[in-house]
Amino acid sequence: MSAVLDFAAIGIGPLTLWMFGLMVALLLTGMPLAFVTLLVALVFAVLGYGTMAVPIITSRIYTFVESFVFVSVPMFVLMAALLDRSGIARDLFDAMKLIGGRLRGGVAVQTIFVAVVLAAMSGIIGGEIVLLGMIALPQMLRQGYDRKLAIGVVCAGGSLGTMVPPSIVLIIYGLTANVSIGDLFTAAFIPGFMLAMFYVVYILVLSYSRPNIAPPPDPVPMPGAEKIKLLKGLILPLLVVFFVLGSIYAGIASVTEASAVGVGGVLLSTVLRGEFSLKMLRDSAMQTLATVGMIVWIGIGATALVGVYNLMGGIRFISELMTGISDNPTVIVLVMMAILFVLGAFLDWVGIALLTMPIFVPIIKTLGLDPVWFGVLFAMNMQVSFLSPPFGPAAFYLKSVAPPDISLGEIFRSLLPFIALQVLAVGLLIAFPGITGR
Repeated sequence: MSAVLDFAAIGIGPLTLWMFGLMVALLLTGMPLAFVTLLVALVFAVLGYGTMAVPIITSRIYTFVESFVFVSVPMFVLMAALLDRSGIARDLFDAMKLIGGRLRGGVAVQTIFVAVVLAAMSGIIGGEIVLLGMIALPQMLRQGYDRKLAIGVVCAGGSLGTMVPPSIVLIIYGLTANVSIGDLFTAAFIPGFMLAMFYVVYILVLSYSRPNIAPPPDPVPMPGAEKIKLLKGLILPLLVVFFVLGSIYAGIASVTEASAVGVGGVLLSTVLRGEFSLKMLRDSAMQTLATVGMIVWIGIGATALVGVYNLMGGIRFISELMTGISDNPTVIVLVMMAILFVLGAFLDWVGIALLTMPIFVPIIKTLGLDPVWFGVLFAMNMQVSFLSPPFGPAAFYLKSVAPPDISLGEIFRSLLPFIALQVLAVGLLIAFPGITGR
């Protein structure tokens, strides 16, 4: 079949509007993003280049899925699924009383620290929010914490998996941008910890300036025997984090190999705790299959669409458009961040990464900026997308396990101060790139 339309005569500007309009129309029908992008790619490929363009699409898809590093994604998802079904997270939460027990707002503070450790174990966001929603939220509400603070802490803390290595967001960015994932993990460590500390400082300032926000700490000191018992809950999670991240940073293992070590560590932990069963393993595997299947299909569709758009000259068109905005690289980066903010309110982060990074990263390199720094900036931006209305997934994850009287509207309103802290962190990363150590 020969081409139906003369793309050269039409021009890339109108074609870009047609492509975007068709995507929006199909998304409004409720069709999943993965199928929308793949369908749009096939339509424009056949219309503009005939059936001979189809092999180009399939070759790009193969390049995406055959990457060895991609194997780490199902491994980290499996780790999160196993954690979800074990008592490791609950014991970890109880052990963090050693940090937050003597502070006003201590349970909220320990929730943030638990979120950091869970993020460092698996890098998955949804499972963290659900876990914290079942463990931390009821305890904070029962103790008289302000509802908005409790809700915000769970959603914002649970979303730290976007930033804290081994973040799946950073892995997908590294695959898309063709940069070292180990470098991304190293560069994201301090910004991720910085954002967590923003949350902790906000909790403490609010708790001590407005005593009705959080209950006072328990005046009775904790017995030494109980402290030792609680410490045991820290041992297995911290060992998993040490072996996963330690093996990557020390150069002993690649990200893919370290992910396998992490799965082995969590499985061994469930065996030692007497929680392992074939049903747990099967359920975790099925959850992993569903999650990774979604990521792969979105990847296939987005990769095909970007390939066809590149064939049309679209990436060159967008690059010239972006670089023509200003001679100041910071202004161009701010425009990119604004585009990502808007997309993040409507699209899944996987789709955003795979659709925009093949266009944005070459521009970043042309401007002489560091793509690793930009990857950390992208991950921080995606923090905002997890909380932003109307489709912020963090709110929906929490709603699935929250008490019935907590509405989606209340959840989104509770997230506004934490979104402001995330935007502040994005601004600091733009103003001071050295935070990433690059």
